[in-house]
Amino acid sequence: MFYNAVGEARSEIKEIIMNALGRLVSEGKIPAEPLPAFQITAPQDPSHGDFAANAALVCAKPLKTNPRALAAQISEAAVLDGTSFDRIEVAGPGFLNFFFGKNWFSGVVDNVLDYGEDYGKTELGAGRRVLVEFVSANPTGPMHIGNARGGAIGDCLASILEEAGYKADREFYINDAGNQVAKFGKSLDLRFMQLCSDAGQKIIADCNNDLEKICDTIYAQTVVDTEDKPADKNAPFYMPDDVYLGADIIEHAKNFYDINGKAFSDKPEDERRKALTEYALPINEARLETDLLKYRIKYDNWFKESSLHESGAVAAVIEHLKAGGNTYEKDGALWLNATALGGEQDFVLVRSNGFPTYIVPDIAYHYNKLVTRGYDRAIDVLGADHHGYVKRMRVCLKAMGIDESRLDAVICQMVMLVRDGKQVKLSKRSGKAITLATLLDEVPIDNARFFFNLRDTNSQLDFDLDLAVEESAKNPVFYVQYAHARICRILEKMAEDGVKYEGEPVVYTDEAEYALIRKIAALPELINEAASEYSPFKLTKYIYELAQIYHKFYDVCPIKDAPDDKTKKSRLALCEASKTVIRNVLTLLKVEAPEKM
Repeated sequence: MFYNAVGEARSEIKEIIMNALGRLVSEGKIPAEPLPAFQITAPQDPSHGDFAANAALVCAKPLKTNPRALAAQISEAAVLDGTSFDRIEVAGPGFLNFFFGKNWFSGVVDNVLDYGEDYGKTELGAGRRVLVEFVSANPTGPMHIGNARGGAIGDCLASILEEAGYKADREFYINDAGNQVAKFGKSLDLRFMQLCSDAGQKIIADCNNDLEKICDTIYAQTVVDTEDKPADKNAPFYMPDDVYLGADIIEHAKNFYDINGKAFSDKPEDERRKALTEYALPINEARLETDLLKYRIKYDNWFKESSLHESGAVAAVIEHLKAGGNTYEKDGALWLNATALGGEQDFVLVRSNGFPTYIVPDIAYHYNKLVTRGYDRAIDVLGADHHGYVKRMRVCLKAMGIDESRLDAVICQMVMLVRDGKQVKLSKRSGKAITLATLLDEVPIDNARFFFNLRDTNSQLDFDLDLAVEESAKNPVFYVQYAHARICRILEKMAEDGVKYEGEPVVYTDEAEYALIRKIAALPELINEAASEYSPFKLTKYIYELAQIYHKFYDVCPIKDAPDDKTKKSRLALCEASKTVIRNVLTLLKVEAPEKM
C-alpha cells in the first residue's frame, strides 16, 4: 500500500458525512431516503478550508429540507476525533468546509520521509498492461523537432503510468516497409547515379573526397520543381519533388559508392535500389536508437512493420475483414464498409493493383498489440495531423471484433522554435533542418525534456532556444533544479553545524509551512490525474509551483535562526521532504536533480 494523504483525507470526509447522516436518521432528525453522490473539492483559498463538500446542497432536495440547515445538522452530528480534521465550518448556501488539524501536516512530512523514492507511487493501474508507442519516426532520415516533443511526452507518460501502478512498456514502430521506404530507395538511387556521373566525379575530385564538402556542394547545386516553376530535368543534380532531399541521402549514397565504386551503376534499377536501401536503412535505424538513448529514451521493444508482412499478419487482416462481412469491392479495389460501423466514410483497404493501403499493416500492428500480445490498452503518441487516423483505426478495430476503447491516442501539436523572439524556420525535406541531434548539441538534455513537457499536448509549443539555455530564475528547469540544490546546501550547512533531523517529532504552525506541505501531499493524486488524462505536463507545472512555494517558505521561515530547536528540526524535516518530492518528480521526467549549482 502506498501513501496518499489527500486521497485518504477525501475518504475520511465521505465517511464523516455518511456517519453523521446515519446518526441524524437514527435520531429521527431527517428521513431515511436514498441520497445522491456528492463532491469533495479543494478550494483555491485555504481560508475556505482544505476541502469543501457539497453534500448538504445535493441532499437537501430528497430530504425536503434547507441546504444550509442540513449542513449545520451534519456539522453538529459529525465526529472528528481520530480523523485528520479539527473543525468543520458551514459556508455559503450550505457547503461543509473541512480544516486539517496540525497532526495531519506532521504526518505528511513523516510519511514522505518514510517512503522516500516510493513517495508518489499509487495503485491506480492495478498492474494492468499498457503499451505506449511513441516517436516511431520513419527510418528514412533523422528525427525532427516534432519527434523530439513526442519522445519526451511518450517517455514521461510511460513513467507516470508505471508510477501509477500500471505495467507500461515503451515501443518504437519501425516503418521499414511501404511507400516511404520505396521513396527512400528512389532518393538513394538518384543520388548514387549522380555521384557516378561526370558531374559527380568532378565534385568528388574537387572536394578531395571530403564527405562533408561533397554533400554541401551537391546539395547547393540541387535543382527541384517548385509550384510556379519546373526545374531543368537535364541539370546534373535535378531531383523530382517526390523524393527526400536531405543531405543525409547524399551521405549514404557516397558511403555506398566508397564501398562499391561504380559497379552498381550498370545493374538494373530495382536491384540497385534494393542494395542501397538494405545498406542505408539499418544505419538509419541504429542512428535513431543512438539519438534516442542520448535523449534518455530506452525502448522495451523495437517492432518492425516488415515482420507483419513476412508473418502473413497483413494478409490475415484482409481475410478477417472479408469474413466478417465488413468489406465490399468497388472499381477493382477492396473497401472497408466503415460507415456501417460508425465511421465517417468508407475507405480503401486494397488498391486495384492488389497492394494494401498503409492502413492494413497498421490494423495488423494494433491487432498484434491488443490480441496477440494481450496488452490491456494501447496508447499511440502521434503528431498533430493524426486526428482522422485515430478515428479510422478505432473503426478498424471494431471491424476486427476488438473493443475500440482499448486504443487511446495522445495528439501532440506542432513545435515552433524561437530564437531572439523570431521563429526558426524548419523544413523536414531540407538538408538544413534542425534535428533532435543538433538540438541536443545546443540545448542541455535536462532542459529539452523539461521544455517539451511544459505545455498540454493539445497546445502548440513555442520552444524558446534562448530561454532554454539561460541560467536564471526565468528558466523553469534552472529554477526547479536550483530549489533542489538550495535544499541540499541548507542540509549540508546545518549538518556542518551539528544540526540534523533524525526522526524527532515534528510540528508546524506557520502558513508558509502548511502551504508547502499541502503541495507535497498533492503528488500522489496528481500522479493519478496525469496517468488518467495522459498529461505529463501536469508534472512540470506541479514541480515548478512546488519550487515557488519552497522558495517562499525559505524566505519567511528561518531554519538556522528558528525560534527553538523543535521548530528548527521540523523545518529541516520539511526541507528533506521537499527535496524527496523534487527528486522523485525530476526522476520521472528523467531530468537530473543536482546537489550543487
